Amino acid sequence: MFSPHQETLIVHMVRENNAIKLSEIQQKIIEDHVNFEGINSVSLSTVDRVLKRNRLHMKLLYRVPFDRNSDSQRAKIPVQRVFQLDAMERPHEYIYMDEAGFNLTKRRRRGRNVIGHRAIVGVPGQRGGNVTLCAAISNHGVVNHHANLGPYNTHQLLIFLNHMRDALLGQQDEHPIYVVVWDNCPPPLLCLTLTLSLCKLQEQQNII
Repeated sequence: MFSPHQETLIVHMVRENNAIKLSEIQQKIIEDHVNFEGINSVSLSTVDRVLKRNRLHMKLLYRVPFDRNSDSQRAKIPVQRVFQLDAMERPHEYIYMDEAGFNLTKRRRRGRNVIGHRAIVGVPGQRGGNVTLCAAISNHGVVNHHANLGPYNTHQLLIFLNHMRDALLGQQDEHPIYVVVWDNCPPPLLCLTLTLSLCKLQEQQNII
């Protein structure tokens, strides 16, 4: 059914994406009217036979962490948006937000005692509570910071954003364009909360 050249193209699909499904290969073959001209339908079993004939078999995916500073990852950074902001006449200010968690329970790991006896120290049966600290900084210093005993949830994030809004809008009469930058992508719930809260801020001032 497939020519040697077409089978080579199918093999390249798998080599470019090892996690590709048979249904995805099937869809690409049907949609490609240049390299697979005249092929309007193909079964999954046919695609599977082509892969086996070219010594491509199903294997367990090996997850390799990507390099965060590699050229391929840097290309995904929206530098074009930064260039657009720099070219605007109206001034803008970057606000960097991040959160970190830690535990306040600290004990010495070493002690002294008589030779032949263990060095023992009494400790509580449970660890101390985890503290989550969220902060926002800009070129002018710390905009807002808040510590919470426990994880940061939607309610805590809304409180933090409201305090940050009050701190920004109360500094001066004329405000620049505020650009909020958050390291890594937060979970979908936090991302949605951030979007809704920033939309409320945009009603009063330009915060993006």
